[in-house]
Amino acid sequence: MDVIERIEKQLRENPVILYMKGTPEFPQCGFSGRAVQILERCGVEYAYVNIFDDPELRENLKTYSQWPTFPQLYIRGELVGGSDIMLDLFEKGELQRKLAAAKDAEGSR
Repeated sequence: MDVIERIEKQLRENPVILYMKGTPEFPQCGFSGRAVQILERCGVEYAYVNIFDDPELRENLKTYSQWPTFPQLYIRGELVGGSDIMLDLFEKGELQRKLAAAKDAEGSR
């Protein structure tokens, strides 16, 4: 399976996925740490990928998403953005709505 197929498989199989630097328990940059805090405040289950574990995925995800930085949050296969966008959406209540819709869609499968 090539790297694009792996990315697409991860997006299909995980309603909420965060591509980040490090892990939720040990984020390796402040932006990834903030993204984790936001998701935890939302009380949502999410998958994550430590981009440092897979350099090929890290480089190709930038092209795939047309987003040059990390973290990158995807909900139902759609790029939401990085931690600044996540924070803005969270403060407006929009992130919580998107996450709730993803959970509802997952439950109706």
